[in-house]
Amino acid sequence: MKLDDALRDGMSVDGAIGIALVDMRSGMLLGKQGGNQLFDLDMAGALNTEVLRAKLRAVEALQLGDNVQDILVTLNAQYHLIMPLVRNDGEELFLYLALDKSRGNLALARHQLRRIEQAIRL
Repeated sequence: MKLDDALRDGMSVDGAIGIALVDMRSGMLLGKQGGNQLFDLDMAGALNTEVLRAKLRAVEALQLGDNVQDILVTLNAQYHLIMPLVRNDGEELFLYLALDKSRGNLALARHQLRRIEQAIRL
C-alpha cells in the first residue's frame, strides 16, 4: 500500500483531524493527510518528535528494558496519538494522529494506526 493511501485510511477514523508519518531524527513529515489553518501538522509533527524523544530517554534512563508502543496525550477537546514504528532498516519513524475527542473512538483509532503500521511496513 502506498503511503498516501495508508494515511488517507487513517483519516477515515471518525473525528480524525490529521495524520502524519514523521521522521524522528529530523522532525520532518514524510507524508500527511488532513490538518487545517488552525492545526499545522508540520509544526505538530516536529514538536511531538520532542515528546517521543523525551519518553524514549525516560524509558532508557529508568532501565525499563521495554519499548514504547504509543503515547496518548489527552486534551480537553482532542486526543493526540504518537506511535513509533518498528523498522528493520534503521529508520526512526512514528505515526502521529490528532483526533477530535467528541467524535473519535480512541480504541478504533489505535487499531487503525496498527493497521497503517503494517501497511507501511510492507
